[in-house]
Amino acid sequence: MEYRYLGSSGLQVSALSFGAWVTFGDQVDEGVCTDCMKAAHDAGVNFFDNAEVYAKGVAETMMGNVIKKVGWKRSDLVVSTKIFWGGPGPNDRGLSRKHIVEGTDAALERLQMDYVDLIYCHRPDLHTPIEETVRAMAHIVDSGKAFYWGTSEWSAEQIRQAFEIARREHLVPPTMEQPQYHMFHRDRVELEYARLYSEFGLGTTIWSPLASGLLTGKYNDGVPEGSRLSLPDYEWLRNHVLNDEANCRIEKVRKLSPMAKELGCTMAQLALAWCLKNPNVSTVITGASRPEQVVENMKALDVVEKLDAEVRARIDGILDNAPTPPDDWRAK
Repeated sequence: MEYRYLGSSGLQVSALSFGAWVTFGDQVDEGVCTDCMKAAHDAGVNFFDNAEVYAKGVAETMMGNVIKKVGWKRSDLVVSTKIFWGGPGPNDRGLSRKHIVEGTDAALERLQMDYVDLIYCHRPDLHTPIEETVRAMAHIVDSGKAFYWGTSEWSAEQIRQAFEIARREHLVPPTMEQPQYHMFHRDRVELEYARLYSEFGLGTTIWSPLASGLLTGKYNDGVPEGSRLSLPDYEWLRNHVLNDEANCRIEKVRKLSPMAKELGCTMAQLALAWCLKNPNVSTVITGASRPEQVVENMKALDVVEKLDAEVRARIDGILDNAPTPPDDWRAK
């Protein structure tokens, strides 16, 4: 396993990490969760990602139970949660000081932990002043309930405002952002955030590196039964992934598949390695519904060195959506 610093912080996270989204509590039971987390841990994964909204809190409960049951040393792990959607009540959602503090306490209770290493504002809250949110997140860190705080799917301008408020008021600034990033979704990570990496040392813990499975090739011939896009509560995700651009994207996956074969890897491993090649990616969050998938995903680390400039150029030629990156991006 490779370990990378989370932005400019001193915290090291495994280049490949493991998350609970969709699978924990929705696709798999606690026994399978245990097997998957153990497979990830055995491969060197130290970062496990979660959120209060995943399976309405059940995912945090399951992850906490697994960690307690297997007896891993807490200081060897980096565990996260994300705050925004905590329940149906008017103050159970958003990024008010009230919900951030109460949501954090509830998440810690479900996880059976005194603290999380990372805590995120799961989405921007247009109804709460950013200064209120920054002060509340800084309070969570100062109180020892989290070590670092960050954002997820915030715009570059919103993240910049958070940094500037924290600097002005001598508060703890955000350390990381959790954006969607994969071969079909690139502009935000590669372009919009470009200056944030050098100016503020922003780290990224990217999600959906396989485009919800589209980049594995599993949806080339329809939606397989038991896949996440077949789940009744995830029709919104199916509509998002299999949208008007789906056929075009699936055709690109078909064209990429021979390249994966040429490199001696699966499409999933190629897609994960492609994400890892970006030097501004601190960690790539993977998911799985079977431990065998975890083992296969971890082999992506062996593919990264094969993605030289010529191979990446061929990939961009197939994708035909490559943004023009900053001068120092592709050279690394």
